[in-house]
Amino acid sequence: MGKWPVLDHIEMIDEPIDDETYEHKLKKLQHRLLDLQVHHMRTGGRVIIGIDGWDAAGKGGAIQRIIYGLEPRSTHVWRIGAPTPAEQGRHYLWRFWERLPAPGNWAIFDRTWYGRVLVERIEGFCDEAAWKRAYREINEFERQLTDDGVHVIKLLFHVSAEEQKRRTIERLRKPYKRHKLGLEDFRNIAKRKQYLEAYKDMLDKTDTDHAPWHVIPTDHKKQARLAALAIIADALGRGVKITEHELDPRIAEAARKLWGWKPDDKNDGGGKK
Repeated sequence: MGKWPVLDHIEMIDEPIDDETYEHKLKKLQHRLLDLQVHHMRTGGRVIIGIDGWDAAGKGGAIQRIIYGLEPRSTHVWRIGAPTPAEQGRHYLWRFWERLPAPGNWAIFDRTWYGRVLVERIEGFCDEAAWKRAYREINEFERQLTDDGVHVIKLLFHVSAEEQKRRTIERLRKPYKRHKLGLEDFRNIAKRKQYLEAYKDMLDKTDTDHAPWHVIPTDHKKQARLAALAIIADALGRGVKITEHELDPRIAEAARKLWGWKPDDKNDGGGKK
């Protein structure tokens, strides 16, 4: 764990990217993610991608690009809000244990267990002793997961105050975006200084070797999306060699018996040779 700067002091990406370059890089990264997902489906790998950050920082748009083209039955996106009545009164990590991925599956959390040291801390939903204790509990939780072979990738989306204001006003002006706004958004924005302090404490205390944080500047959404996908692909691709899925001889034999098909047969069954 190291000492992180206050988020508003990190360098933001200055230059946007042209559409053609963006689409080319995006498709390449999405294909890479699908290859890695298929690899985990074959090997029983488990992946958790935890995404946190400011309101209007582009988390939802990034998640859309991450899951685009993935095998849907093995991909689960969990949008985390306030605890349900059934979850209230239980340990705050309980509802996350309930959503951990099965072998071969990816779980993407749109907001995470870090709510305990962010919104719950700032809004007083738990006492000081509870959120201070949570840093140790979270590190132990993530250590248990990674020791058990789970890949844990944590992304923090950071947007400047000026860009956050612009995007929020855009949501006010456009009817089809107003559903993204709630009174709590304005309450959170008004407490930016307190959240900056909470984010710094979170990064300093939970950036570990087994589950490091990746902070992504998001004033330019397209650059941020590419950065997010690249981080995930690099983390999951480390030490992995993607190979073609070998044809199971038993499946080939079943196709031969049913259709007379052989592996060297050029006919795909759609018509005459």
